[in-house]
Amino acid sequence: MQRTKIILKSGKEQPVYRYHPWIFSGAIKDIYGSPTEGDLVDVYDNKDNFLATGHYQPGSIAVRILAFKEVEPDKQFFRERIKTALDYRNSVGLTLKGDTNVFRLVHAEGDDLPGLIIDYYNGVAVMQCHSVGMYRLRKDFAEILRDLLGENLTAIYDKSEETIPHKSGVKAVNEYLFGDQGPAIVTENGFKFRVDWSTGQKTGFYIDQRENRKLVQEYSEGKSVLNMFGYTGGFSVYAMKNAKSVHTVDSSVPAIEMANENIRLNFGEDKRNQSFKTDAFTFLEDIRDRYDLIILDPPAFAKHLNALSNALQGYKRLNIKAIEQIKPGGIIFTFSCSQVVSREEFRKSVFAAAANTGRRVRILHQLSQPPDHPVNIYHPEGEYLKGLVLYVD
Repeated sequence: MQRTKIILKSGKEQPVYRYHPWIFSGAIKDIYGSPTEGDLVDVYDNKDNFLATGHYQPGSIAVRILAFKEVEPDKQFFRERIKTALDYRNSVGLTLKGDTNVFRLVHAEGDDLPGLIIDYYNGVAVMQCHSVGMYRLRKDFAEILRDLLGENLTAIYDKSEETIPHKSGVKAVNEYLFGDQGPAIVTENGFKFRVDWSTGQKTGFYIDQRENRKLVQEYSEGKSVLNMFGYTGGFSVYAMKNAKSVHTVDSSVPAIEMANENIRLNFGEDKRNQSFKTDAFTFLEDIRDRYDLIILDPPAFAKHLNALSNALQGYKRLNIKAIEQIKPGGIIFTFSCSQVVSREEFRKSVFAAAANTGRRVRILHQLSQPPDHPVNIYHPEGEYLKGLVLYVD
């Protein structure tokens, strides 16, 4: 069947020549055909030269590019892409039978598979489709994973219900595509975590903070540690290895319960651990000089550009509180996971927070996401996780 042909306005082909994987709706001159969301389309410049093939979707991002040459994105095409993603993980030391058995197997544009996320949890692959085009192929992906992973795969869970564009009309349902397994115990850098992909946020665990958690462990020796927005206690577990005390704060009861369980998995009933169910800003009101190390890892304050200004103010307010309250000589790990907040914008927000307090603040580290969340060099928007480690005199 002949694919819909999309013609770009003159000059709008330049980002495609630079291999950017998105075609924005404002760049389109004509559409020859009536594609439905998720259909394959071919993109041409204004002189009728072929540019790319991708999945169509109404909205600002009109095409998510799969290939910059004339190919048929069939099952073999996707098998090769997923195998390349797996081989890359092996090359950076993340293997199916390694000491760390939880990692991201496919990272959307970072692995030339825009709209597809697959996380690996000690034998269970959890898939999230962020486009209708990828969602239509979920059963093909399940077969490919079973073929490539073999005995290292015990179940495949599709968790696309919350990630499919809500205006598409597609009624995705979270379900097992292979096997049927409850929560699993995974190992990350020698620490154990219970992961429940069916009820947890994202695919069940914030895999992207693995290397940053390791750095927290290095800095927490003998310190009083405060983990804000603690979720399932990832940073808390790492800090417990060496810290004098670790306090975890989250507004969610299930999150606090899971954090406590993960600490018990690794340290038993350890009195150094305490958890608090409360609002983060409220907790930070009056903790002056109680903590040597504070971790600020809030949920995304902005998911769309129209919320950017409020998000930057939110990061500023949060960091003002922590910088004001931390002990002299204290360390703050502060993060933003909002894709629409650039590294420079986040840094300026933290700078403004520091200036507001009048305290002397130094940057020890600038942090990002780990290698299993690769950033396509042609798609800088893929660098969504930004972090700073601050020393406060």
